[in-house]
Amino acid sequence: MNCHTSLCLVLTMVQLWPCFLSTQRHAIQNTDQPFSSARRVKRGWVWNVFFVEEEMNLTEPVYVGQLKSDLDKEDSTFKYILTGEGAGSIFTINETTGVLHVIQKLDREKKALYTLRAQAINRNTQLPMEPESEFVIKVKDINDQKPQFLDGPYEATVPEMSPEGTSVIQVTATDGDDPYYGYNARLLYSIIQGQPYFSVEPKTGVIRISSETDRETQEKYFIIIQAKDMIGQMGGFSETATVTINLSDINDNAPKFQHTLYHMTVSEAAPLGTTIGKIMADDSDIGENAAMNYVIEGDASYVFDIITDNETQEGVVILKKKVDYETKRKYSIKAKVINRHIDERFLNEGPFEDSTLVRITVEDADEPPVFTSQEYVMEIAEGSESGSFVGAVNASDPDNTNSPIRYAIVHGMSLKRLFSINAQNGTIIITKPLDREITAWHNITVTATEARNPEQISEAPVYIHVLDVNDHAPEFPEYYETYVCENAEPGQLIQTISAVDKDDSVEGHHFYFSLQEETTNNSGFSVRDNQVFVLAILALRQQRKKSLFSEKAEEFRENIVRYDDEGGGEEDTEAFDIAALRTRTVMREHKPRRNITTEIQSLYRQSLQVGPDSAVFREFISEKLKEANADPNAPPYDSLQTYAFEGTGSLAGSLSSLGSHVSDMGESYDHLSEWGPHFKRLAKLYCPHKTARD
Repeated sequence: MNCHTSLCLVLTMVQLWPCFLSTQRHAIQNTDQPFSSARRVKRGWVWNVFFVEEEMNLTEPVYVGQLKSDLDKEDSTFKYILTGEGAGSIFTINETTGVLHVIQKLDREKKALYTLRAQAINRNTQLPMEPESEFVIKVKDINDQKPQFLDGPYEATVPEMSPEGTSVIQVTATDGDDPYYGYNARLLYSIIQGQPYFSVEPKTGVIRISSETDRETQEKYFIIIQAKDMIGQMGGFSETATVTINLSDINDNAPKFQHTLYHMTVSEAAPLGTTIGKIMADDSDIGENAAMNYVIEGDASYVFDIITDNETQEGVVILKKKVDYETKRKYSIKAKVINRHIDERFLNEGPFEDSTLVRITVEDADEPPVFTSQEYVMEIAEGSESGSFVGAVNASDPDNTNSPIRYAIVHGMSLKRLFSINAQNGTIIITKPLDREITAWHNITVTATEARNPEQISEAPVYIHVLDVNDHAPEFPEYYETYVCENAEPGQLIQTISAVDKDDSVEGHHFYFSLQEETTNNSGFSVRDNQVFVLAILALRQQRKKSLFSEKAEEFRENIVRYDDEGGGEEDTEAFDIAALRTRTVMREHKPRRNITTEIQSLYRQSLQVGPDSAVFREFISEKLKEANADPNAPPYDSLQTYAFEGTGSLAGSLSSLGSHVSDMGESYDHLSEWGPHFKRLAKLYCPHKTARD
């Protein structure tokens, strides 16, 4: 073996076999065969990359090429063996000549390359004559595959009125042929249907807007895109796909009323909120772009209102204020509809609103009578004779028919027995005298009914005030039972009395107190009338001119005085010791008598500067309470009455007579006799010597 030749043969695998080209003893055979094949030498035998076309219709084995060693003398000593992919089943080799054949139809799209191994051995010894070598058989592509759209069907959405060139969607097709061999897999896109609104880029399959689209004209487009291999040349395969393109809405249309004039009617008796009618505007847009609001312009908006029904997009006209047929019978209102959402891109195309007229006719209705006042207040003096006039109510029919009105009193038989109303003119009178002291106010309800239609009825409250007259004499509120000590001095206070009057007085009651004439002459008592106070003071008749409260008089606590405050009775064990009232033999510590009068006078003076919460009052009251609790014979048994406090800082001073003997000692009242007959009794009390001389 020639070592130089073998090395050269090994290098020919990657260097395009230059050594073989210089070796004249190796020849390429069967160059007239339909397959592309060649022989190459490796260590003295043929080696190659073979090509075979796919999709051949085979009726017999087809020649592929030949493998032959340069050591083969063609004496049948060499035996060629084929192994690898498809050996024996797809490819065969002639053991003697090394000729390769294909015996099955090949499909490049299923398998494009076969790797096989060949070896030359000695037929007699079965020993290798050459090392095993590998070669490749490639299946040559032919255009036998159609383009396919794998992601269909296609659907896209694009806003209407989109500018030209706007991308809509991209479609993509694939081809199973070899993309590296010829133009079998080179695709070209074109639009079959959908022009002039859409176009497709030939190489990318991107679909774009090519003309203005209007959803209100056509909202859906079906376009057809074709993909063709062989870059669109004749003889190539093609496939089509349908693309559905939807146009989404934009607000490019203004609402428009269906009518320029609407007619409606409403009854004057209709309650507030009544639906009068509906108006409607059309908008070619959809969704929120068609949402609209209805409004009423002008003064009519005070009487009527319009609301938007968001479901039906209607404007509902309702009654906002009561209408009156007799006052106004026709209304003409201007209604406007406005788009709720405005697209600023189309503002220059005009206002997105519309207007219309609505004429509303008020229908007459039989209305109930109307009183001249919502309520009536009347007065009548108590004790007025039966049939006396109280007042009058008045109602009228607001309708043009002007039906006569009938009046009546309702709500309570007791009131009907006290009052009566003239059914014709509404005059109210009393049917019996009224007593203010029993009921000062009477509330009655008067109805007014149409004579021609009794179903039409109205009510009005009437408040009757019973005025007071002086028809009651003063009364003593209780029975007075007074006790006096036998050694009581003249002028000493023994009882305070008062009077009440059931009658009402704006300025307050003014009572005059006096003893009966026979009592005055035959008893040793007198009464002093304080006039401005609703009480009188019962005292012993004076025997000589003395101060009303003599300094030598006994202490007040020795007087037996009956008070109106009777306490809680025998069950009230908190206020006093019940045992003290049941026995006279009470052992108690003797305490020296204290000058209560002096203490009261001192307390009175202090009360003008201090309040009831001062320490002086607390100490005084506490001491008096202790003494009263310890002494069961000290009147009264159940309470301690203190009259000294007249209020803090009173400029008028005290009106109490308890300290009058101190404050009046140096003062003369002779001038009272000069004030006239109204002050005669007062002058007789304070200056008896003057009146005696007179």
